This record gives sequence, C-alpha cells and structure tokens, in this order.
Amino acid sequence: MRISEFSNGKAEARFRTAYKRALTRLWPGPRTSLDVPTGFGTTRVHRTGPAEGQPIVLLPGSGGNALMWHGHLDDLARRHPVIAVDTVGEPGASVQSAPVRDGRDAAAWLEDLLAGLDLPAVHLVGCSYGGWIALNHRIHHPGRTATLTLVDPAGLADPGRRFYAWLIAGGLAALAPRPLRPRLAALVGNSAILETELMALMRASLGFRRRLPPATTLTDEELGRRHGPAHFLLGERSALHDAREAAARLHRLVPDARVTLVPGAGHALPTDDPAAVLAGILSTAAGQAS
Repeated sequence: MRISEFSNGKAEARFRTAYKRALTRLWPGPRTSLDVPTGFGTTRVHRTGPAEGQPIVLLPGSGGNALMWHGHLDDLARRHPVIAVDTVGEPGASVQSAPVRDGRDAAAWLEDLLAGLDLPAVHLVGCSYGGWIALNHRIHHPGRTATLTLVDPAGLADPGRRFYAWLIAGGLAALAPRPLRPRLAALVGNSAILETELMALMRASLGFRRRLPPATTLTDEELGRRHGPAHFLLGERSALHDAREAAARLHRLVPDARVTLVPGAGHALPTDDPAAVLAGILSTAAGQAS
C-alpha cells in the first residue's frame, strides 16, 4: 500500500503556508507543538491548558487536522490539559512513513503516539473517522483510555450513497463564493463550510493524496469488546448513518455506554451544535459517561 503524501513540492509548500496561517488565526493563544515519532510516521500534536491532570486528546475527522477543534479549545483547556492531534495520513503537519492498512494499524499508530507522549490514561475524543480510530484503539489496546467521547463516529453502520452525496455537495458548496455559503450550508446540511479559515485550508489541501483505509463497519463482536466509560454523540440528522438505528445497535451491544441523539444536528456535529459537543466531552471526562 502507498502512503498519504502531497502530489509535488509546490502543493506541499502551498499547504504548509496555509496551515501556518490558519494555526496563527484560529489558535492565537498559548500552545506547545511537538513532533512525536511513531511506527507510521512523525505525528504533530499541539498542547495547551494546565500542566497537571488527565489530558483530553482530540482526533479529527477524515480530511481534517487539529484545527477542526479550534472552537472548543479554550473551554476545554480551562479544565484539562488538551492535546489536539494531526492524524498521520491526513492533511496536516504530520508526515506518514508507513502504510496504515486497517483499523488495527490505525489503533497501533495511536498507541505509539500515546506511549510516545507518556500518557498512561487519557480522555480520548474522536470525530467521525477519528471516532473510528478511537474505537479501534479501545478494542485493540484496552486500558490506556480513561474515557471515550465519540462524536458521530464512523464504523457503526455502512455509509450509503447518501453520505457520499453529502460529502460531494459539501465540497462543492465550500468552493462557492463566501456570500453564497450560508444558504448552501443550510441546503446541503453542512455547517462546516461556514468555517472560512478551515475551508481555505481545505482548498489548499487539494494537492494532498490521502491513502488511509476506509472506516469499515465494526462487527457486533468488536463493539461488544469495547470496555470502559464511553459516550456516543450522534447527530439526529447525520448523513453517515441512520442515527436512531445506530443508537439502537449501541444500546443492544454496549448497554453501559451513554448514547445521546443531538436534535437537529447532522454529521457536522462540532459546528452544528458546538455547545452539545463541549458539554458531552466535559461530562464524559468528569466521569458521567455511564
């Protein structure tokens, strides 16, 4: 398998410039950036918040990086150390060196990262594809995460044509002139396209060739092996899956987990209802997941 990389040096330079600008504008507060070696490449993380306490580790969705969490960072950092991750193989500041073939490999990458950061127990938060990685990590490497918060995670059901149509529609809407985007965001059900800086970064990443495995649906046996406090936040109108069917499956297979359907929200849950996501993360980290 090949690895994710930029198509050429010019595309990489364009993205690096856009990333630096977005980081400065979206995260102007104090932070420390670290490059952590793993078996799959060097992973960039950004740390903020107090020095003591169990950290909240944030994993982005597919095609994103640590900056997707910019709207939540200040509130989270008032209570916890926060580590926002540029997932290896996604467009960000991490550099992939070995292929990620499946969920087990993705979990191994995350285990390498947490071990490299010397974090024995974390509050792990994953959005969409990041949620799939977080679930795989809990399955294959139990014991390192104190709690899980899964924000409309992938892997609960097979995404149908509706999801890919939603992705395409959102991508096209993001390329539209800025004055048109509020109307288009409502039309396609994707509030993320209103994030001006992130959309500029997305356009700068068009020269990035993402080669990560698809988020395969977790089996009943795999979901049943997930032990420990977990909170699933599902967008009621998610294009990724039927939220009510996903919730019913979770209640059946993971009866100790907390499952919240967020009314009116879709798959772009962090921007559709940021307050619900913030409350979900903080309540889970406070030990209220189950």
